[in-house]
Amino acid sequence: MPNVLVRGVPEDVHAALQRKAARRHQSLQQYLAVELRHLAEQRSISEVLDEVEDQHGGRVGLQAAVADLDEERSRR
Repeated sequence: MPNVLVRGVPEDVHAALQRKAARRHQSLQQYLAVELRHLAEQRSISEVLDEVEDQHGGRVGLQAAVADLDEERSRR
């Protein structure tokens, strides 16, 4: 499994992340691995719109696009 090294994290940010990990009864490494997975799984609005365009041949009305975005946001 690949590793990620982040240098230069401000002390207050590091401390806050450690507190969050402790609240979940996780090590900082475990906590950050979960958070990085969540970050990687989140899609940007442009990614969602690209997917909608691909599914509907590039012609989507505003109401359909809004409904698709609402549905995508509700999945989170």
